[in-house]
Amino acid sequence: MPTWLLLAAAIAFEVTATAFLRVTDGFTKLWPSLVVIACYSVSFYLLALILRTGIPAGIVYAVWSAFGIALVTLVGIAAFDDKITPVTGVGLAVIVAGVVLVQIGHVGEVAS
Repeated sequence: MPTWLLLAAAIAFEVTATAFLRVTDGFTKLWPSLVVIACYSVSFYLLALILRTGIPAGIVYAVWSAFGIALVTLVGIAAFDDKITPVTGVGLAVIVAGVVLVQIGHVGEVAS
């Protein structure tokens, strides 16, 4: 499986786990708690597989965390009626743009 597809899956599992944290009620509800544990476990397993490919951990973690932050925010808005301010929206865009720049810099570094 291509590395970036593995990373997308790791992000999806992490976002699912984080969204389910809201419904565990402090880990007092069994099934949502099991979903959180399972999804975080799969996400970290996939991250471990990705790191075996030789991509630097900083690059992988930057992409994983930035897109995770943005997607968790979107899930919060859609599923939990979370509100964000325009400043928060700009902040999220800056995070994603920063990761894109880090990735572009990494690709350029490997090519030279």
